Amino acid sequence: MSTVKETVEVEVPVRTAYNQWTQFEEFPNFMEGVEEVRQIDDRHNHWTTKMGGVKREFDTEIVDQLPDERITWRTTGGDTHQKGMVRFQRLDDTHTRVELVMDVDTSGPAEKAADMTGMIDRRVKGDMRRFKEFVEHRGGESGSWRGRIRPGG
Repeated sequence: MSTVKETVEVEVPVRTAYNQWTQFEEFPNFMEGVEEVRQIDDRHNHWTTKMGGVKREFDTEIVDQLPDERITWRTTGGDTHQKGMVRFQRLDDTHTRVELVMDVDTSGPAEKAADMTGMIDRRVKGDMRRFKEFVEHRGGESGSWRGRIRPGG
């Protein structure tokens, strides 16, 4: 298991940054290698990704979600194993710090190579930079989900 952490400051209010992040089906617009995210319900998403020529499909479950503060998830099915959290910190009325922390299973040969060469870190850094550009240039979020999901609930 490898831990990846990246932080970016975005020039939008915390509510806007959080709301945009809850639009999981928009992730292919700024996440490299994410081909599709299909939201199944409030807690579950189905992902299709491609990294180093290897296509993966897996499901995720949101285990904790608190509006304008955090979203925590884990994989529940498929051939990849990860968990992560994205945190949102209000800096002022128009600036937000977004921090992404992920634990990624690097057990497959493609994942091990990507981890050893720094590809996973670079990809996440690029994804966060592209999220910043995406949300700032939109001028607002493309939608929102403000529900609360509690651990074990």
